[in-house]
Amino acid sequence: MTEKLSPEARTDALAGLPDWREVDGRDAITRTFAFKDFNEAFGFMMRVALVAEKLNHHPEWSNVYRTVEVVLSTHDAGGLTDLDIRLARKMDAFAQG
Repeated sequence: MTEKLSPEARTDALAGLPDWREVDGRDAITRTFAFKDFNEAFGFMMRVALVAEKLNHHPEWSNVYRTVEVVLSTHDAGGLTDLDIRLARKMDAFAQG
């Protein structure tokens, strides 16, 4: 089982993810991605889905037209883990192009 990040590791990891913010009342992070159109948003979600399957770590997310809202937390660990940080970094890279 993956362990929750220590406070120091959490601070360091989030410093490298400036577009992500902590979720109030949860040990989780969130980000809203906005794309050119639905096709681009859906393509992003498909790319992330492939990575999520390989990691066996799936995001909480929703899509409305060109916007994808994401929340990351590792449920079986009870909070933020390295898996969340790895997936957030991949999402950021995919969103940049």
